[in-house]
Amino acid sequence: MIHPPETQEASPPELWGGVECTTARVGDEFRDEVAETGHLVRRDDIARIADLGISTIRYPILWESIAPDRSDRCDFAWTDDRLALLRERGIRVVGGLLHHGSGPRYTDLLDPDFYRKFADFAARVAERYPWIELWTPINEPLTTARFSGLYGHWYPHGSDYPTFLRALVNQCRGIAAAMVAIRAVNPRAQLLQTEDLGKTFSTAPLRYQAAHENERRWLSFDLLSGRVDERHGWWRIMRDNGIAEAELETFADGAATPDMLGINHYLTSERFLDHRLGFYPGLRPGGNGRDIYIDAEAVRVKRLHERTGIAPRLREAWRRYRLPIIVSEVHHGCTRDEQLRWFAEVWEAARELRKEGVDLRAVTLWSLFGAVDWRSLLTRKEGVYDVGAFDVRGPEPRPTALAKAARSYSRGLRYDHPVLDTPGWWRRPDRLYPWHGRCQDIGGGGRKLLITGATGTLGQAFARIAEHRGIPFCLTTRDDLDITRETSIAAAIARFRPWAIVNTAGFVRVADAENERDACFSANATGPEKLARACAEAGLPLVTFSSDLVFDGKLGRAYAEHDEVRPTGVYGLSKAEAEQHVLGIAEAALVIRTSAFFGPWDKYNFARTILDSLARGDPVRADRNVAVSPTYVPDLCHATLDLLIDGETGLWHLANQGKLSWHQFATRLAEGAGYDAALIIPIDGEHANTALVSNRGAMLRPLDHAIDDYCEENRSLWREAAE
Repeated sequence: MIHPPETQEASPPELWGGVECTTARVGDEFRDEVAETGHLVRRDDIARIADLGISTIRYPILWESIAPDRSDRCDFAWTDDRLALLRERGIRVVGGLLHHGSGPRYTDLLDPDFYRKFADFAARVAERYPWIELWTPINEPLTTARFSGLYGHWYPHGSDYPTFLRALVNQCRGIAAAMVAIRAVNPRAQLLQTEDLGKTFSTAPLRYQAAHENERRWLSFDLLSGRVDERHGWWRIMRDNGIAEAELETFADGAATPDMLGINHYLTSERFLDHRLGFYPGLRPGGNGRDIYIDAEAVRVKRLHERTGIAPRLREAWRRYRLPIIVSEVHHGCTRDEQLRWFAEVWEAARELRKEGVDLRAVTLWSLFGAVDWRSLLTRKEGVYDVGAFDVRGPEPRPTALAKAARSYSRGLRYDHPVLDTPGWWRRPDRLYPWHGRCQDIGGGGRKLLITGATGTLGQAFARIAEHRGIPFCLTTRDDLDITRETSIAAAIARFRPWAIVNTAGFVRVADAENERDACFSANATGPEKLARACAEAGLPLVTFSSDLVFDGKLGRAYAEHDEVRPTGVYGLSKAEAEQHVLGIAEAALVIRTSAFFGPWDKYNFARTILDSLARGDPVRADRNVAVSPTYVPDLCHATLDLLIDGETGLWHLANQGKLSWHQFATRLAEGAGYDAALIIPIDGEHANTALVSNRGAMLRPLDHAIDDYCEENRSLWREAAE
């Protein structure tokens, strides 16, 4: 089975949770993550959070949302409702008032009265919710100041030290004033101050810059704790950049010292500065006005292996402040296996640090409902969604493997999954920049995924993606595993001892199926049926693939999972029969319907055939009356593996979002490759639409994005062919 018996942990940390709630201003537009992830309109999310066993949640009570026009006109309706639900469930709230924001339109981070306006809002919130005892008035003030005042990403889009430091000091003064106002209502109120904590490493000539950045990373904590005095390295820098001595002295008594430190740490939080520009082809150099250098990810530098990671950073914070610590954000916008590995690594680090005597109280599973466009720091509105403990792309949020891990951790139990046998990409040798070391294999052994169909496009693609994701696998030929023979299936299961089977074997020549009915049904229907019986008996999850050709295309719209199958040809009949048998036999089976493969790694698909013809200058005929859902093979493989790891079963439609006629698809490819689209000759066949949509969740990205990636992957190949 995937999950062996859970075991009780000794003295684990508490499990907390958080909802991604950034309300960042970019230009004149406010990006609201609570709205973009749908949490704004789903009351049932509170029950989902409670079901995870989370004891405490960082929750938004945001200034921009509650008092967008005037500070004395507050609309608490939404927060009244949600906070009441949380109290009913016995979940403690950490109130957050500003999350990577610059406040409503009547203020900003450079406003001299920012801290007074913010404190006024905090007082109104505290009076409304006097029972809240934990507060993070402003999340990550240093990070927000950097992104808004130094790097220019967010409003007011500054790019200099005076703007950066003004934004930082105004936020810290706001935190201090807010806590005074809150404690006037509730003297027991505590400050949990969060910050993204990383570290900068460097080559010898750039040690001065690394030292500067490593002292800068503590500024928000140091200011609030009253440490920034004349002896502090940043006192003179702040004074020289417009911060008045009187402002700094407002912190001197240490009254705003946090009661707890919230440490957020991400894999890109640690940097390596290297003056050797030629070592990093593809990375753009930066600089500080004195030297030009590469700012690289430290986790990809071999010699820093023992010095990076969350555990060393938490130890530094503990040694510097000796204050209770909360790991206040754990999130990794990556594939499901890597998300699980990161969560597990942070949880294990927290357990070990507690054993060392660090007062580390909790680990916070962040972005419970995911995040939108954080890969571009919200600066581009692309709708790129990173999944959290729940995947919100379906009719209802779907719990992922992270949710299952959370339920175990919240009960003090260990969590296990086969993908945890392999370390995360940040621990594997193939992460390294090429000049720092190379990886020849995944390494580390581990339970294996069995993939059938070694000679086929899909089987080879799954193997490639599994290797990339660090999932050990066996890719079998028909000699290794003949899916039409029970004895061969049983022998392969005994030999490879897989934790799951992905079946990509089958009869793929659609036109030939009409004359080779027996061979088609044997490979496409009988084989999957026998695999399903063997997997059911062994307790193994099974993934197998079906096709849009189980439909006749006459419905007049795209097909969803619940639509009745109506195959018209032998190939579609074989797939429809396989679906019925597999789903009737194996409860743990996952049947994926998909359509019209195209991908960068094989020559035998419509896209490559079209482009090869265009490269020769040959005209191409394509039907403009048949609509399909072209599916990018890498996207299909990633989504299927995520569903498998999540333990999903039943029938799913996986195709890139959108539909095109074959003629439109060919034209789009020609334009992307820079060929003459006039060579695409339309033909008028019988009208049909076998495009796929899903009523369970749109797991794959829009088709246009996939085609763009395909064209980019193959552009150099096409240039060579054209020459």
